Amino acid sequence: MKAPFYRFIAILLLVIPGLTATYGFLSMKDAFFAQFDTDGHILWGKFILGLILFLIGVAFIGGWTFFRDRKRNYVAPRFKAKRRK
Repeated sequence: MKAPFYRFIAILLLVIPGLTATYGFLSMKDAFFAQFDTDGHILWGKFILGLILFLIGVAFIGGWTFFRDRKRNYVAPRFKAKRRK
């Protein structure tokens, strides 16, 4: 009974940063295209918040993928963990 629960938690750990990155990207897009509206100003607060959310989400997913690939020896030799002699 524990295995399906742990798999669900693992999927949530990837879905939540993915949704965060998606929301950040959409927020940046909305802030950029808002400048073509009537006032002509970009919404810097919304753009910066979107950029931060996007970078956090992408960094988490990229770090998770790198850690998993390093554990399974799928990375180049320069990225492999250093072994002590």
